[in-house]
Amino acid sequence: MFTNKDIEYRSIFVINCIQERDLRVCNGELTLEDVEENKTLTKMPFQKILALFIIGHIRITTPLIDKCKKYNVALIVVNQSFRPVFYWANSAEANFLLRQKQHTFSTDDISIAKILVKNKITNQIETLKKTRKTDTTTKAAIEFCGECLYKLPSINQYNSLMGIEGLAAKEYFSAFFQDFNWKSRKPRVKCDALNTTLDIGYTILFNYIECFVRMFGFDPYIGVYHRLWFKRKSLICDLMEPFRCIIERAVRSAYNRKQFSEQDFDVVKGEYKLKIKKNSDYCKVFYDALIPYKTETFKYIQSYYRNFMRCATEDNYPQFLI
Repeated sequence: MFTNKDIEYRSIFVINCIQERDLRVCNGELTLEDVEENKTLTKMPFQKILALFIIGHIRITTPLIDKCKKYNVALIVVNQSFRPVFYWANSAEANFLLRQKQHTFSTDDISIAKILVKNKITNQIETLKKTRKTDTTTKAAIEFCGECLYKLPSINQYNSLMGIEGLAAKEYFSAFFQDFNWKSRKPRVKCDALNTTLDIGYTILFNYIECFVRMFGFDPYIGVYHRLWFKRKSLICDLMEPFRCIIERAVRSAYNRKQFSEQDFDVVKGEYKLKIKKNSDYCKVFYDALIPYKTETFKYIQSYYRNFMRCATEDNYPQFLI
């Protein structure tokens, strides 16, 4: 398994391939080449790579995968809509003791789920405070989310936990995006530019968190909060909850700075779709927001792993604070 030193020493590389590219091994280094112009764009030593996130079209060779295996480099390929196409990593999937614990964890036990929800709401409150807005809507949202935190310890039913998380999120979004004609959060519906932008950011966050989760050998489909669902990686959905505010802050900031706008999207049959030429701009904003938290993310998931393995009490589980 990776250590804290590995995470600090190694880097995450993001390669945006609107044009078709080749990834290959040349003189023992990772080489990115332009297919049409037949020229080398960049070279990177494998020893310094933690993960490669590739967006768009890419060609991958067998020697490349062999090198990634040797140096424990994760390889994540997503399409231009940021949906995963291919994930490869020489991860600790043989960690059968961990997976055994996951599969035998009671679905009636919401103790860890409450920690995740508490962490999420705590970060929502802090995110609202950092806007430095003193209007009635923001103050009311902070107070409401605080009340939700106060009620959390007494909740012992799964549906009640989902309900309080949803209510807190509704108030939070209404206050945080009040200057952007916010209506409501509608995941994956692509009903407006802002909701679609959040979907893009959350998808990138999902892939980012999965990269770290797989380092420890978790079964990504077995969560503690999100229930089992066909092809849904419930554990990744769980562990990304405390980190969502990173994406929300990046979205709000990018719209304020005019880096993002509604004109970046085409509307096709009522759905907002990001223009291909804007793909790299959005990708850069989100990865620039996430990568500085590389060490904190690893330590959070490392601590979660250690506590889950020893069946620790909820007080010992980690908190990621924005």
